[in-house]
Amino acid sequence: MTSFSNPVSVSGYAQRTARLVPGLTDLHRMTALLLAERSPEEARILVLGAGGGLELKAFAGMYPNWRFCGVDPSTEMLDQARTELGTLAARVQLLNGYIENAPEDPFDGAVCLLTLHFLPEEERLRTLREIHRRLKPGAAFVAAHHSFPNDAAGKDRWLARYAAFAAASGMPGMQSENGIAAMKERLPVLPPEEDAALLREAGFSDVELFYCAFTFKGWVGYAN
Repeated sequence: MTSFSNPVSVSGYAQRTARLVPGLTDLHRMTALLLAERSPEEARILVLGAGGGLELKAFAGMYPNWRFCGVDPSTEMLDQARTELGTLAARVQLLNGYIENAPEDPFDGAVCLLTLHFLPEEERLRTLREIHRRLKPGAAFVAAHHSFPNDAAGKDRWLARYAAFAAASGMPGMQSENGIAAMKERLPVLPPEEDAALLREAGFSDVELFYCAFTFKGWVGYAN
């Protein structure tokens, strides 16, 4: 697993993530479009797990009147986000911490990409509820992360496919047995139906799958 405080890992985050996540730039674009369906022209968007700044840069470039609050527990990743954003950083408030450190005034939309698969189920539900509590009624929330079957055969099958994709993208180390074993051990991944159920339990309605790319899934839901 990657350390989000290791300088070498942090500096290579953007290139590595683009290789490991199928259609990453398209995921960012689709996410922004889903947010825009329910957001005003001068929206304020919450981005949880914003370190690295990739999605913030994409959103800010597409919607020049939006402002953002990006939250991440890694100071090193937030520094990387500032570098990635460049002049766009003027429209972004970056906060070191977790969801409870985000402002409570309601946002017009929220995003959590490639982050929730690090959280155990109970903590994931708590985080989703805290996101929901910070949204205006009807606001969109978009989440995308690892989500695949949890039975032994299904897990092995999908992790092997993920590793094969990584190898085909120029990262052969991911295909080792140790790499797959580390993901099994350290990521509390849920199957897609349980991920969607957690979103509904947290208070989001009309939950829909919009992104499916090997082990990664993405949903959009709306605050009640």
